[in-house]
Amino acid sequence: MFIMTRRTVLSTAAAGAAFGLASKLEFVSPAFANTPDEPEVGFYRYRVGSVEVTAVYDGIWRKPHDPAFIKNASIEDTKEALAKAGLPTEFMPIPLTVVVLKIGDRLIMMDAGSGVGQWQANATHLPANMMAAGIDYTKINTIAISHFHPDHVWGLMEKGTNAAVFPDAELIVNAAEYNWWTEPGRVEKLAEGRKPAGKRIAEVFPKWKNWRLVEDGAEVAPGVHIVAAPGHTPGHSVYLVDGGSEQLMVSADIMYVPALLAPHPEWQGAYDQDGPMAIDTRRKLVDRVIADKIAICGSHFPFPGYGTFVKDGNAYGFTPTIQA
Repeated sequence: MFIMTRRTVLSTAAAGAAFGLASKLEFVSPAFANTPDEPEVGFYRYRVGSVEVTAVYDGIWRKPHDPAFIKNASIEDTKEALAKAGLPTEFMPIPLTVVVLKIGDRLIMMDAGSGVGQWQANATHLPANMMAAGIDYTKINTIAISHFHPDHVWGLMEKGTNAAVFPDAELIVNAAEYNWWTEPGRVEKLAEGRKPAGKRIAEVFPKWKNWRLVEDGAEVAPGVHIVAAPGHTPGHSVYLVDGGSEQLMVSADIMYVPALLAPHPEWQGAYDQDGPMAIDTRRKLVDRVIADKIAICGSHFPFPGYGTFVKDGNAYGFTPTIQA
């Protein structure tokens, strides 16, 4: 399901087709404009067939430009891509959105957010926005985890104590992801910058008894299947939601900043553990949502993190849904 709002615009490829152009069309998409600012309303509800989906805003990382952020592109390249998407260029805007599915009487949270400031100081809005959306944390039945990066799992732990925020919820993750991060001796093998996160994961997660480790393709909730999407991390996964008449891919970080990676899917992010594999995964899954007409949401898409992709030559065009 794709909701066309009055502020939604054509992607580059769709615009090219509309105007009868065979070549790639440069198209600045003002639908991205203002997304680095805090949204007026911190949640957005839509339906995918029988499934009610609520996108909840956690916050945004106004990341300083870093030449290492994209391994095969310069700061000038990334600024140019931001400008073409109608985004400011003085920093790299990386918003964070958490999705909650309501399937029957069950609430399934897709990732757990960044932990009320534990990841970034201004990513603190999830609890208040969940409350505003009428979602009670204590009623969450299942949390389906994409991968173990801090902006996706620090919300599982209380700041300072590491106490479980969701002690009674079922925690689902790809077994490959869990086993990689908790393997004995893993912390010592990590790059220095990743050791603190690895140490926290290794010390805390194995103590919890509510993990459910699953394999690629497993049904983790009614109509929700895990799909292996490695590269960003070894066990990074997305979730395919089947609402009967419509489908949604909860894509986590396969296309984490569409302004950069839609027109340049060959760019390798610094946080992609295996860059070439991440590129292959990105193309395979985005091609799939296009071919099968599946809507897609992503953790770092412009809020509410939801839209559609189209092919644009060897790249892609992305049309976001923006709050009306």
